[in-house]
Parts: sequence; structure tokens; C-alpha cells
Amino acid sequence: MSSKEDLKERVVKAIDERSKEIIEIGEHIWRNPELGFKEVKTSKYVEEKYDEMGWSYEKNIAITGSKAYLKEKRHRPAIGIIGELDSVRCPDHPECDPITGAVHACGHNAQMACMLGAGFGLNGVIDELDGNVVMVTVPAEEYLEIDYRNSLRNKGQLEFFGGKQEFIRLGHLKDIDICLGSHSDFDLDKQLLSVGGSNNGFLGKMVRYVGLESHAGGAPEKGINALNAAMLGLMGIHAQRETFKEEDTIRVHPIITKGGEIVNNVPADVRIESYVRGKTVEAIRDANMKVNRALNAGAMAVGAKVEITDMPGYMPYHKDPALDEVLSSNCISLVGKDKVKTTGHNTGSTDLGDISIVMPTTSVSMGGVTGAGHGRTMRIVDKEVEYVLPAKVLALTCIDLLYGHADAAKKILEGFKPKVSQEKYSEYMKSIMS
Repeated sequence: MSSKEDLKERVVKAIDERSKEIIEIGEHIWRNPELGFKEVKTSKYVEEKYDEMGWSYEKNIAITGSKAYLKEKRHRPAIGIIGELDSVRCPDHPECDPITGAVHACGHNAQMACMLGAGFGLNGVIDELDGNVVMVTVPAEEYLEIDYRNSLRNKGQLEFFGGKQEFIRLGHLKDIDICLGSHSDFDLDKQLLSVGGSNNGFLGKMVRYVGLESHAGGAPEKGINALNAAMLGLMGIHAQRETFKEEDTIRVHPIITKGGEIVNNVPADVRIESYVRGKTVEAIRDANMKVNRALNAGAMAVGAKVEITDMPGYMPYHKDPALDEVLSSNCISLVGKDKVKTTGHNTGSTDLGDISIVMPTTSVSMGGVTGAGHGRTMRIVDKEVEYVLPAKVLALTCIDLLYGHADAAKKILEGFKPKVSQEKYSEYMKSIMS
């Protein structure tokens, strides 16, 4: 049997030999961005890579997702490597899709490249590991187009608005024991990788103010201005901000998606989408109560009606400390301790938080990018760091976990206490986030 060090050397060499291909995967997906639950071209492209590798796989999970197995399903423990299919919408980005405005300013194209790259490296040594590795390709990490996703729910095509949430709900993570992810880091300075930390969770909101239309010039007194009600509601939210505790890291950031029908009418139909983010479920619920109170007050002030729909967002993300230690050691082995940043709490959110409540989960973040995440200035400036380096980190971590009767993975699993079982996840989410 090969030593662990020998397996690691072989995996790094295999990834290096295919580095140009891994980079091209990332670049191809960059050139073809798609929004959540619409990632048809990207899904097909990834499945073609599965076919080239001869991996057995399941597809059309949560509409566009898939899973590919390096071994037969029966092998456990199984490590799931997450790749996210979707992009964000930023029509001002110079490389966005000119029709949809979609662009991978979130860096999910890099996740797909390093997920597959890790699979390429592990493919040659998987039979010498005691367990399995699964490529877990998920749609819709970005919680966008809430009204569109709500229409899918009304059609019975989904229940939750995040891809990983749907994977859990549908039972497609029951044959996975530990989860590893990756994400671009826009805050690195001289470091190449970052590990550790946590993320806010959030609750999603759809708000509709209903007024009464009337001629805006000729008879405004006969109308009820829903836009004024919405503006008062938003100002009420602003007035609540000083009541949010610093340690709860609350973030509320609404947008008006519809401000009325025509400029010549008193606005009678105004729509808002928003998140209420926080470090804990309790903090989110407390802040949301205050937000709803403010929204209701806006309607009351002008005699309008308000319809507030709260939907489960994502759970706060807490990385498993024992798993994080294994990941961190491989980051350091590849680039040195001075090139690895240990992060704190991040006020953004990810549906890896939902996976982290049902199984041990962690993720590596990589540099190689510049500009603002989700913004028009985002650029990939070092493709080796963005696409290839994290593939090595993920692959080496899988070796550590599954080598020698998978003792390291089993120890992590023994020490992990899930907040909720996968079987009870849907019920749990509906109860605490509504």
C-alpha cells in the first residue's frame, strides 16, 4: 500500500498535468454565466466532464444539479466536494451576458473548476482510499429572483430557494458524510488562501404594498399612494438600525422591484424584496420582527395595505473546527503559513450554512481575484491561484480524511453533533425561519 505522502505527491502531479484543462473549465463557465435554477448549459458541460472521466452520476437534481461518484455508492464514509453552478446578475459588468446581465462576479465558475480538478487528481488514487469522493454540483447558491423562485415553488418544482437546501430536502445528501467547499476571497492581501470563520444566516422577504390608483395630476386625493407607504416602511427600518446589537451583525438591505404601473397614476402596487441577515437564528428573528413592524407602520400611515411573505433563507454557517484543522494543514503545506489567512466572521451568507447543521462542513477560500465581489470591477487576475491551487487543497484534504481506514473522517464524524437530522430538516427550517 502506498504511503499517504506518496498519494499526495501523485495527486498534486496529476492536477498539475491537467492544470491547463482545469483553467479552461473555469474560463468556459465564466464565458457562459447562468442564473439560479436556469443553469442548463453549465450542467450539460459538467456532465460531459463526468462522462469523459467515466464517473457514474445522477442528474436533474433540484432542477439542474448533479452528483458524480468516484467509486460505487456503497463506499463510506463519503466526502462531498461542492461546486456551485450559478452566477449573479450585474448588467454593468463589461463581461456579463448581454441578454441576461448574468456574470460570475461571485466566482462560482472557479468552484466548478477546482471541484472537477480535485476529482481529476483523486481519480488515480481513489482505490487506495477507504471511502468515497463525490462531486456535488448544486444550482442556485445566490438567493436571487425571489419572485421567479416563488413561481417555481407554486408549481411544485421546489420548496426552498437554495440549491443545497433542495438537495437536503430531496434526500440527495444522505449518502454523503462530510462536505468540503470553496469560494473566492476578495479581501486577501499578500495571502493566497484563507480558512476558518463563520457566516451570517438570513431570512428572505417579499413585500407588496397595495394602495388605490387614481390620476396623479387630476385627482391624487382620490388615490392611496403605495409608494409613499413603502418609503415610510423603509425609513422605519432605518430607524430600527440603532437597536441592532453589534454582536448580532444584523444586515437589512431591501430593494424596490416595482414602484407602480405608470407615472400618470398614483402608485397602487409596489413590491420590495429583502434579506434580514444575522449571526444567529435568534438575532434574525428579533430583527425581522422589528422590520415587519416598520413595514406595517408605513402602510398604516397612508391607509394602504401591506402583504409580507417571509421565507426560509440560509442558516448561519459554522465550520467544523476539527475538519477545518485538516483543511488548514494542507493549505499551509502547499503555500506556507504566511500565505494562509485565518478569517473571522463574515456578514455575507451561503447555503453551506444549511449543510453545516446536518454534517461536518468546511471550505477554503482562494485569492487570484481583484475588485468587488458581485460588482462590475470583479476580475480574475491569477488563474492558477483561483482554479488550480484550491483543487489541490480539496484533494489533499480528502486523502487525509480517507487514508488508513478513513480514521480521520470517522473521528470527525464521531465528534460532530448535528443541529437537526436530514430527515427533519425541512420541518425544522419552516418552523424557525418563518
